[in-house]
Amino acid sequence: MKRRVSKHFRLNNLAAILALLMFAAWPNNLLGQQQTTTTEPAQPPSLVRPTVLTRPLTPASSAPATIAPPTANSAPAPVQPAPMPDIARPPIPTTITGLQGVLVETLDGRVVAEQAADQAFNPASAVKLATSLVALHNFGVHHRFITAIWTDGTFDASTGTINGNLIISGRDPSFHFEHAVMVARELNRIGIRTVTGDLVVPPQFTMNFSWSAQASGNSFYDTLDATRRPAAATEAWKQERIALGDVEGLQSAPSVAVMGAVYIGTVPANARMLLVHRSSTLPDILKVLLCYSNNFMAERIGDNVGGPEAIRQYLIKNLEIRPDEVHLASTSGLGVNRVTPRAMMKIYRALRDELAKNHLQPSDILPVAGIDPGTLEKRFTSAQSRGSVIAKTGTLVRTDGGASALVGQMNTANGETMLFVIFNQRGSVWRFRENQDTIITQLQNSRGGPAPFEYHPQALAMRLANTESESANQNNEYEPAP
Repeated sequence: MKRRVSKHFRLNNLAAILALLMFAAWPNNLLGQQQTTTTEPAQPPSLVRPTVLTRPLTPASSAPATIAPPTANSAPAPVQPAPMPDIARPPIPTTITGLQGVLVETLDGRVVAEQAADQAFNPASAVKLATSLVALHNFGVHHRFITAIWTDGTFDASTGTINGNLIISGRDPSFHFEHAVMVARELNRIGIRTVTGDLVVPPQFTMNFSWSAQASGNSFYDTLDATRRPAAATEAWKQERIALGDVEGLQSAPSVAVMGAVYIGTVPANARMLLVHRSSTLPDILKVLLCYSNNFMAERIGDNVGGPEAIRQYLIKNLEIRPDEVHLASTSGLGVNRVTPRAMMKIYRALRDELAKNHLQPSDILPVAGIDPGTLEKRFTSAQSRGSVIAKTGTLVRTDGGASALVGQMNTANGETMLFVIFNQRGSVWRFRENQDTIITQLQNSRGGPAPFEYHPQALAMRLANTESESANQNNEYEPAP
């Protein structure tokens, strides 16, 4: 089926938007690539002037995923990356410094505005949309990351002492101070107050968004013990209990003293599980991740689905995205990634479909402009625009000479929802954002003005507080081995 441009696009507004979509000469002093991350190659990719391709919009495939979900303690082996495509330079002049790619479509796939839609740009943190899509597809909306607590010792009920080690397993990217205090409370409930041995954490264990398993283990060690607990941990526990209305928890001071040291290791074969801590559901975690564009959480979730190349292969096989349309060096958007606007539109549509299958809306995981805290909190804040844009931002101040992205959907007063992808590169990210906001506003005004989406916000702190902890024993008490 051929695509056709919507006839509702008014000529007076079309002129204004086309002016924004025109590009000025690209200054030579911006051609050099400034590197800020270790994921970037030593030399920048060459610049080419490709032919702009036009082809019918192809719907996302509904074929099943080919990536199996990992176990609780192991991630799939990362897939080796393919060669990176060149940066495309649009053969179009522009009124702002830099490069720009734009694709705006109606829900049924009609093109409203298009520029350099088949040329590769750095999408920055918009890569997190692809990471979220694959995570939701592989794990499902009810998925919770599990942190299990084990011991290889015996239990003296008269003193509440484990004579042995306390061992942790799990890959929860959201595990934080308050969750460690909850583990201490659950251990107290089954009678455990002292551990004579060491605290052993796996190499992939993370806490408080730390990349180091040793540092995370040290934080867990201190937080378990009320006499060593950092003030930040006590405050985090207090605020979570207040948010949940847990008076009992607010008045308690859970504590487990570990007498040994912190080591990196694995769960031994003779260990027995004491309790299980489950994170908030995946959509709740994604909401926090995407609102604040948390790189750590995106990389950890990406690890759980096999890394950037595994995500790329999923996109190629399931969304009919050509191999030369996408290259991923990270699952957070850090470094040098490449995606065409048309490929990103397919990713966003597939994410919408994945959410809809589970009776969820984009606002359930993405920030709503002018309402949710984070990257869109101070954009589209006028009385008319507030709540009318749901989108993922992307910002790299130096990489590729500056890259900015805005991908999502807008609502209009005439009841129409439009999907959009805007990529900018090689210039000031602050000017790029202003330009993106102007394009969105002009498009909304061409449809009667902006109108808010139906949305009932929930405090982000409540989303990460939606955790569960329970004893591994049905009787809620520890039973020593015979």
